[in-house]
Order: sequence, then structure tokens, then C-alpha cells
Amino acid sequence: MPLVSMKQMLEDAKKGGYAVGQFNLNNLEYGQAILQAAEEEKSPVIIGVSEGAARYIGGYKVVVAMVKSLMEEYGTTVPVAIHLDHGSSFEQCAKAIHAGFTSVMIDASHDPFEENVATTSKVVELAHFHGVSVEAELGTVGGQEDDVSGSIIYADPKECQELVERTGIDCLAPALGSVHGPYKGEPNLGFKEMEEIGQATGLPLVLHGGTGIPTADIKRSISYGTSKINVNTENQIAQAKTVREVLAEQPEQYDPRKYLGPGRDAIKETVIGKMREFGSSNQAK
Repeated sequence: MPLVSMKQMLEDAKKGGYAVGQFNLNNLEYGQAILQAAEEEKSPVIIGVSEGAARYIGGYKVVVAMVKSLMEEYGTTVPVAIHLDHGSSFEQCAKAIHAGFTSVMIDASHDPFEENVATTSKVVELAHFHGVSVEAELGTVGGQEDDVSGSIIYADPKECQELVERTGIDCLAPALGSVHGPYKGEPNLGFKEMEEIGQATGLPLVLHGGTGIPTADIKRSISYGTSKINVNTENQIAQAKTVREVLAEQPEQYDPRKYLGPGRDAIKETVIGKMREFGSSNQAK
């Protein structure tokens, strides 16, 4: 199965009443765990790559080569997209597209609205020429993850509709109270706005900061058109906890395979749990 864009998988998810998980790549073990989980669950999957993670791994081309090689070795049969998470500029999105990414997010949400529209339109033109899907954001997701930080600013439904109509994006991430990283207290999602934006735009919506959101809120978000949910922190916490446990039990251990292997298995189990929660298991087409 070759890499695909997010467009069809998210449209299918919206129609089918489930969400596809975006699970972020941080190193080789994450790629292994995510692809193994997707194949076992027969679930479509989106591998998210932040600019910081891409730098750490060695660049966009290395990311694509690594994921493609793993898919070939594993005989992956489910739809897989490689998605640039929070692309900071047209230039970064262009680099990812030319390296073989099948989807990009242009995050110009910190810019004035007209600048956001202009930058996003430019990315859409290039991306769609290459068959690559585009996600954009309005408002600000709170917290911090990788290079991305900010206080919560809710997206405006009218601006969301205008952005969609003027840019031709494939999916929209309206900031509605979710945060990157662990929550301090209970999440407070703007469901009224989510429903309004979903109806006004007709596009699959994206929920950033999917770690720590109660299942009831996840189900409600999906019912309002949320078709993509991003998870990274939960996988990182599961991996780190397992690595600490192994090294605490075996303080003389130095072979990375002996502690990163169990860490990889913890990521895989976390991803499987999320796929079942989001309803994407057995939805691969």
C-alpha cells in the first residue's frame, strides 16, 4: 500500500462517524509501534511529524524513507499518511511536500486573518498540485508541545467558514479549548462552536491535544464532525514510564534494545487503545 493523502480517509471517517488518529513520530520506535498497531487494528492512520521531530530524525527525506521502508518490510496494507504537524511557513510545507509527505498542516493561526488566508492559499495551491492534503488552523491551541506554544484562543465560526471558502483546505483545526501536553484540570471543549463550525464548513474537523480528553467528550466531538484527533503526549508518557521501569529493575542494563523495545510496545498498546476509542479499528479500505 503506497502512502496516501488524508483527504479520502477523513471524508470516509466523517461519513462513517469515527475519527482517524494522528500519532506523532519521535524516533524509529514510534514508527514501528504506530504501523504495527494500525495493521493489527486494520485502521487507517496518520503519522504526524513536527518540524522539531523532523530535525531530530535527520530531515523530511529521512522521515519519508524510514516510514516507507518500514511499510515495505511490514507489508502494510492499511492507508497511511505522513503529515507535517504545525508547519510554520510556506517554505517548510514546500520542503515537506517535495520530500514526499502526503499531507501538511500550515499553521498561520498566529498571524492576522488576511495573512492566514494568503499563506494557507499559497500552500493549498502547491499541495493540491502534488496530490497532497492540507490542514489549517484558526484560534490558538493552549499549552506547549515541541516548537508550538500558546494560550487558548477560541476560533471564530464566521472566520472558519470564510477561511474554508477562500482557501480550499481539506480539513480544519479550530481551536476550541484543547491543549498540547498534559491538562491541568478538566478539559473544557467548546462543543457549541464545534457543532456550528462543522455545519458551516462541511469539512472534517481536527482536534489537537487529544491526550487526556474523556471518552465521552471524544465521542461528542466525533458526532459534530471531528474526523482527526492528534495524540502525542500520551504515547511519550507511556514510553517514558516503561523505560524508567525497565532501568529501575535492571540498573546495569545498557543495551538500548532491552529498554527501548518495551517502550515501543507501550506506545503500540496506547495507539491500539486510541484507535478503538476513536472508532477507526476495522475501517481500513
